[in-house]
Amino acid sequence: MTSSRNRGRTAAIGAGTALLAVALSGCATTAGQPASGTTASPQNITATEVAQVTTVHEATGMTLLEGPTFGDDGLLYLVDVTAPPGSPKVHRIDVETGESSSVYTDDRSALTSAQFSPVDGRLYVTDLIGGRILSMTAEGEDPRVVFEGEVEGTPMSPDDLSFDETGALFVTDAAGALAPYWEPSGRLVRVSADRATADVLASELASPNGLAFTPDASGLWVTLNTGNQVDYLTLAEDGTSVATAHPAIRVDAGKAQIDSAAVDAEGNLYVGLHNRAAVLVYDPDGSLVAEVVVPDDAGVSSATNIAIQPGTTNGFLTVSGEGGGFVYEFEALGEGIRPSNGG
Repeated sequence: MTSSRNRGRTAAIGAGTALLAVALSGCATTAGQPASGTTASPQNITATEVAQVTTVHEATGMTLLEGPTFGDDGLLYLVDVTAPPGSPKVHRIDVETGESSSVYTDDRSALTSAQFSPVDGRLYVTDLIGGRILSMTAEGEDPRVVFEGEVEGTPMSPDDLSFDETGALFVTDAAGALAPYWEPSGRLVRVSADRATADVLASELASPNGLAFTPDASGLWVTLNTGNQVDYLTLAEDGTSVATAHPAIRVDAGKAQIDSAAVDAEGNLYVGLHNRAAVLVYDPDGSLVAEVVVPDDAGVSSATNIAIQPGTTNGFLTVSGEGGGFVYEFEALGEGIRPSNGG
């Protein structure tokens, strides 16, 4: 999620969101400037349209697709953050035909991400404004609130989510979403596999957004929206606390801001952008190696989230703007794995 989206959402839904920037120090790589010792220009990859999923909602003045994730049925699931009550809030798309259908709606949520659990196979979604994490079947049935309420004394505003192999949930939390957007009030939260406990792994973060585990689960990338920075964290052996953390990649994006993230089987990191319809791709060492670009005539302004179909190099973007909400396809640099799929 991003600042202009939050301003739009404030007007449309009556609340905003805060995102993340960590108070850490260390070395970083700047977008457009490859890491030392490299001179190659980034590869340019043009994305192509698969389907138009939504148009701008009259009630909210926006549409914003997020959280693409593939189910076991081979269909792509995603959420529409600004869908008004009663309109589809979870969509399902056949990427072969471009056909889409409604999976779930309600009268209160602002869903911002989605991912299937590696343990129970249910679809988990975050409700930013409602401060909840819900799960449901792939058919949108049996919706359950799996977590809500305060975490260490502060209500959670969950944005993106990712699972570890045990089924524990890692969530970027825009805590204090009604505070000024730039204040460092965000957190990284871990919800235990049994959903009984939730712990703050990092706090006083300005604008937490995307997160993705490395292929071997030894590291965790976290994107910082207002900082235009990606941090790299390692966890303690039991996965319940942060062992190390540092700024890993700095992004010179001009008027754009970095958004959600995904990782492929080769360890390449894909970072979506808001206010620019493109995705930046970094190798595991933090060098910018490719840019995935949506054509200028597409009528969209953001490419905020990414999914790579598991076992293939078929990459998909959620793309939104005045022309509506779309899914675009591109050729990824590596095959899709679970950390490529949702969040």
